[in-house]
Amino acid sequence: MTNKRKIINDPVYGFLTIDDDLVFDVIEHPYFQRQRGIKQLGFTYLVYPGAVHSRFSHMLGALNLMKRAISVLRTKGVAISDEESLGVQLAILLHDVGHGPFSHTSEKVLCNVHHEYLTGLFMQKMNEEFCGRLQTAIEIFDDTYPRHFLHQLVSSQLDMDRLDYLARDSFFTGVSEGIVGTERIINMLNVKDDVLVVDEKGIYSIEKFIISRRLMYWQVYLHKTVIAADNLFYSILARARQLLGQGVKLGGYEPLLAFLGRQYDADDFVADAHLLDLYASIDDADVMSTVKVWQRCSDRVLSTLCGRLLWRRLPKVEERGESFGEEEVERHIERVMQQESMNREEALFFVGTGSLVNRSYSFSDSEIRILYKDGSCRDISESSDQLDRHFLEKAVKKYYLFYPKGK
Repeated sequence: MTNKRKIINDPVYGFLTIDDDLVFDVIEHPYFQRQRGIKQLGFTYLVYPGAVHSRFSHMLGALNLMKRAISVLRTKGVAISDEESLGVQLAILLHDVGHGPFSHTSEKVLCNVHHEYLTGLFMQKMNEEFCGRLQTAIEIFDDTYPRHFLHQLVSSQLDMDRLDYLARDSFFTGVSEGIVGTERIINMLNVKDDVLVVDEKGIYSIEKFIISRRLMYWQVYLHKTVIAADNLFYSILARARQLLGQGVKLGGYEPLLAFLGRQYDADDFVADAHLLDLYASIDDADVMSTVKVWQRCSDRVLSTLCGRLLWRRLPKVEERGESFGEEEVERHIERVMQQESMNREEALFFVGTGSLVNRSYSFSDSEIRILYKDGSCRDISESSDQLDRHFLEKAVKKYYLFYPKGK
């Protein structure tokens, strides 16, 4: 008989315990094990070499924090049944199971479907295999379960997902700005009128959490070199998709080629039950091995793009507060045409523009509420003497232009 009680040594939190048979079986499922092959931070390892941690470790870390949160809330008199406890643990455990290769980097690139929608499909399919035992988890994830605060623990502006990825990403990148008082925040959690709140004593930890998240976006998630690698990757897939559409035969991993050969949407996943398994068979290694194959393909544009990603010859990225003019962009396109002996259509795969938005807080998405000793609740913007509404509402937008570095 298989021992389903496990202890996992996690570098961020120490020893994590798996003490439920169903949780163990879900972790053992191929859909979950697939997350070992998907990097949490996509191409960020090209900037921070240690950032090679996987979605798998993040999902286990979020589960660990959820178990701590349940324990804290129960000690404060919040009634949480064993079924609800298991359901919310499974919901956070599976919250990212729909991610594609390189996590957010491939969002709506391989297929025109958001990862949360795919997560829902994976959970439904697993629920069938587990004879309906994931139903409570699905309802909590979808926010259709009667107790809303359970969904907030999984998905809100102060959920176990965000608490883990800030701590984990900070640890593996070495960027100290992401270090927050995770344990302190969890110990300050409470529930008031079915809404997740924070005890008054935790307000300074919440301020640090919000500021840290904003800093981590600029320093890690939206780092210029990460943007450069992402756009190079998008150009590779766009060129491959174009060639396949023209009937060009490309070698590589067949499931990946299938998704590049046609743009699938949500209806396709509903109509074809096998499509989800095909999607689940693609991870980072499959993509990069295919990129290695394409590096030697006959199409010079695709082979050049692939070589630059493989050997980190990334484009230069300029950022500023206003959009780039057509003349400036055109100048770089013409330079590529001249230096690489390419036509305009081919040069467009090497030059492009985009924008980045960093918003640390949203007043339309489960606001963070502070619970006072008299039983009243106020939004963090009304409670904090550091983060007023103007600061929290401010969305910083930057425009960027990428192009090959000069020879």
